[in-house]
Amino acid sequence: MGRDPNEIEPDDERSIADNELERAFTKGGDDALAATYHRYARMVLSLAGRTVGPEVAEEVTQDVFVAAWRSRENFDPDRGSLAGWLTGIARHKVTDALRRDQRADARVERAGAQADLVPRAPEVDHVAERLLVADGLARLRPEVREVVEMAFYSDLTHEQIAEATSRPLGTVKSQIRRSLSTLRRHLEGLDVAP
Repeated sequence: MGRDPNEIEPDDERSIADNELERAFTKGGDDALAATYHRYARMVLSLAGRTVGPEVAEEVTQDVFVAAWRSRENFDPDRGSLAGWLTGIARHKVTDALRRDQRADARVERAGAQADLVPRAPEVDHVAERLLVADGLARLRPEVREVVEMAFYSDLTHEQIAEATSRPLGTVKSQIRRSLSTLRRHLEGLDVAP
């Protein structure tokens, strides 16, 4: 049974609407971009969302329609549909987004690796304090300096120092006490010779 030439099938209506939209889009007619976006945005968003995720997909979708509108003179309805052409642009924009993310990740990795290679500068105040303490210790008599170093650098008790140096416990305690007083004055800038 043949088809009545005057009867229009639903698919034909869609084709006529597609053809009209393609012509309007190519000419840059009023409302053509809005109509194209309304018709194909969901398709482009879905395609992009499967690859780059929903957050980036919205940005990619906008990029696709901006790029399509700017280069609409390159669209040739005789070579393919507007939907196919938009899909091609979408694939390129998705690829661009993926590459952009990869470059950003690589920059973050490189920055992290370089940060690990850069030696950390010690705090200036800490270094200055250590130099002052070392200078103060150098000003102590050698036998007193030995007792102080054993107490603070070797973390020995007064009893252990007395035993190690064969000095009376009272002598060790008084040497440490007097030395600390001298060091404190030195650090405060009163620099009294020991």
